[in-house]
Amino acid sequence: MPPVTTKWSEANAFLAEARERDAADPLAPFRDRFHMPPHGDGEVLYFTGNSLGLQPKQAATFIEGELEDWRTFGVEGHFHGRRPWVDYHSFATEDLAMLVGARPREVVAMNALTVNLHLLLVSFYRPDGERTKLMIEEGAFPSDRYAALSQLRLHGLDPDDHLIELAPRKGEHTLRAEDIEARIAEEGDRLACVMLCGVQYYTGQWMPMERITAAAHAVGATCGFDLAHAAGNVPLQLHDWGVDFACWCGYKYLNGGPGCTAGAFVHERHENRPDLPRLEGWWGHSASRRFLMEPDFDLMPGAEGWQTSNAPVLNMAALLASLAEFREAGMDRLREKSLALTAFLERGIHSVAASTGARLEILTPEDPEARGCQLSVVAHGQGKALFDHLTARGVIVDWREPAVIRLAPVPMYNRFADVARFLVLLEEGLRAAK
Repeated sequence: MPPVTTKWSEANAFLAEARERDAADPLAPFRDRFHMPPHGDGEVLYFTGNSLGLQPKQAATFIEGELEDWRTFGVEGHFHGRRPWVDYHSFATEDLAMLVGARPREVVAMNALTVNLHLLLVSFYRPDGERTKLMIEEGAFPSDRYAALSQLRLHGLDPDDHLIELAPRKGEHTLRAEDIEARIAEEGDRLACVMLCGVQYYTGQWMPMERITAAAHAVGATCGFDLAHAAGNVPLQLHDWGVDFACWCGYKYLNGGPGCTAGAFVHERHENRPDLPRLEGWWGHSASRRFLMEPDFDLMPGAEGWQTSNAPVLNMAALLASLAEFREAGMDRLREKSLALTAFLERGIHSVAASTGARLEILTPEDPEARGCQLSVVAHGQGKALFDHLTARGVIVDWREPAVIRLAPVPMYNRFADVARFLVLLEEGLRAAK
């Protein structure tokens, strides 16, 4: 670690604490199982696993294995080789079920996130009579809002009248659980479906998912979640919470690579419901009869029944490499480290702000049970100049308009030393801007 040249009085204390905590970290060896991008003679400080996770070193081995089987077997690779392609999606099932708190038959790896969201909304957003409204959060990830709007229009409904967008109280950045529950109760039998994020991409708020689900069910609505920023980040118990449906991507915290195969969850109480409308495809047809090429659809039970196409094998291979790391690390240990790492970052940001006189506002909830590893920070009066300063010095963070820097110290591969070095560079950037 380079010597410290900073006016921040607590810098050496933070750096010393970081060294001690890294030395005692049982997950420290996982850092060396991922490729850290270079910067100059060293490595970047990478805090954007919430946008794209780092590449597992085993990803190349997994992908090359499938390429070798393709070379060796050609089309017979569907039934031969190390992981036969005909059931390739199933190799992710157990690990995905563990990560989202589901039973294996409730999850499936398939498609991309927004494709899965549409497929699930076809089944679980069923406006009928006066029950027509679809609820999302204000400031939802744009793709979620686009999906919600298009689903409403597919049913011939005007979004101005039938889309509910939950907003925080005036002067606040995040939603209160009691306000969400109250609005659900207020809408009552006009509400068809609640579809919120698990962790809000902009603020980093972990939604009270169990309470939201219970509130939605109490008024007769279905409830689902976009877990793009939650899967692999926070501990989930989708089955026990009674969530109807959920979907997530594979390239953020799950480290499956750009455009990686996504996942979907459907609670087992819906698994054998041919009455649920769905967009049917070959891979949702009964696996035991699929190659009989029958003209009539024979629904596969469980979440697999929402499949439309066979797995993109080369795309999914990297995800399997990452899931193997999650299996060994364990979500409990990752969460424990995440809580410590994020608290260390939060404490450091407050210390740097006090040292420099800068106004650094953290939008993410203080309550550790209401957030994952992401902190969303506004440096009032600094703007994008601070972000550019950090970027030039090898700090990879995320900028979101109008003035938010998102930082995600990921417990799988980030160290306490990464956070300490970031804090030194943050202090330097704040003083340079004066």
